[in-house]
Amino acid sequence: MLSLKIDHVSVIYPAADGRPPVAALSDINLDIGEGEFVVALGASGCGKSTLLNLIAGFLSPTSGGLTLDGRMVMGPGADRAVVFQKHALLPWLNVIDNVAFGLQIQGIGKQNRYRTANKFIGLLGLDGFQSSPVYKLSGGMQQRVGIARALTCDPRILLMDEPLGALDALTREKAQELILRIWGETGKSVFFITHSVEEALFMGTKLIVMSPRPGRITHVFDLPFSRQFQGGAPARQVKASPEFITLREKVLNIIFADEEAVE
Repeated sequence: MLSLKIDHVSVIYPAADGRPPVAALSDINLDIGEGEFVVALGASGCGKSTLLNLIAGFLSPTSGGLTLDGRMVMGPGADRAVVFQKHALLPWLNVIDNVAFGLQIQGIGKQNRYRTANKFIGLLGLDGFQSSPVYKLSGGMQQRVGIARALTCDPRILLMDEPLGALDALTREKAQELILRIWGETGKSVFFITHSVEEALFMGTKLIVMSPRPGRITHVFDLPFSRQFQGGAPARQVKASPEFITLREKVLNIIFADEEAVE
């Protein structure tokens, strides 16, 4: 059973180029368990991406610590995979070689890595595009390739940094539903960053709202809406429910109040 624990973590970026030190995160405490879909939401500059980079092992905390399954997080590892806002694909490779790239780095033979890659290519609705150059794909399809690549390495936790932010509204809604279906099928734990309140409420099992710099977790909400969708309720019906709308307005008021306090 996955257990990610973030214990009293703070991050201070050192002074640089004549600017003073920047306190990015302050006393963050968060647990992510097996199969949870945790969404981080907050105004720009609240430290959401810093928190994701800590979990990924790209950064080290100034104080406090992170453990994954009881072991300290000391750097990047195959047990965590990141999906970025910009897909970060390798444009000289086709779809299947992009999806299989992590396995190639691990030294997995071509036949075995293609077998695994094809599983997730199918799961992401990309069958038939294995030989396509990724630069010829639409933005939504490129992001699906990026998600398939992350899943192919079989991480314990999937870290997603605003992966749908660059998509048009219709494609974004379809991508939300796709990610929830994949989450349900794979049982992966997910840490997901977004600026969209509606997206956060619809997709997460837990929502953390973060304050402006230094980033702190000020509110935590347990959410039922992704489970409702998985239970068969249409996405638009879920988002139009009185419970959803009431919570959306509550969260919006929290974020607007934080922004006004900074101004």
